[in-house]
Amino acid sequence: MFRCCSLKTSHTRLLPQSPKVCSPSRWGRNRPINMNHYANKKSAAESMLDIALLMANASQLKAVIEQGTGFAFFIPLVVLISISLVLQIGVGVLLIFLVRYDLNNPAKHAKLDFLNNLATGLVFIIVVVNIFITAFGVQKPTMDMAPRQ
Repeated sequence: MFRCCSLKTSHTRLLPQSPKVCSPSRWGRNRPINMNHYANKKSAAESMLDIALLMANASQLKAVIEQGTGFAFFIPLVVLISISLVLQIGVGVLLIFLVRYDLNNPAKHAKLDFLNNLATGLVFIIVVVNIFITAFGVQKPTMDMAPRQ
């Protein structure tokens, strides 16, 4: 006969011919995951990455503006970096709203799912825009220090 303790984790093990035997979870936790805590940590991590990319884009915008309008891709880069910055600010605000909602309230699940999908879609668009920013290049071409002969 197979028996196991009645923990609410998915890391329980059934052993033949043994009274209620359970193995501890992989990480030594035998309690259910708090979904609000998990979602808040996930949103905080996304926010930190968003801030890092925001700072990188601000630096890129500064470099493009310093190069001036004589740079071949000045206007496309300013537009792309501006779009990226606006989208990142939007995602940051969206993540703040996501953290504020309670995941344990079933009435909020549809709204949270929509907001999470929206944030994911916007992050994908930000990645694509930043790929184009990288393709156009932001850095000044380096000048040779030694004269050519």
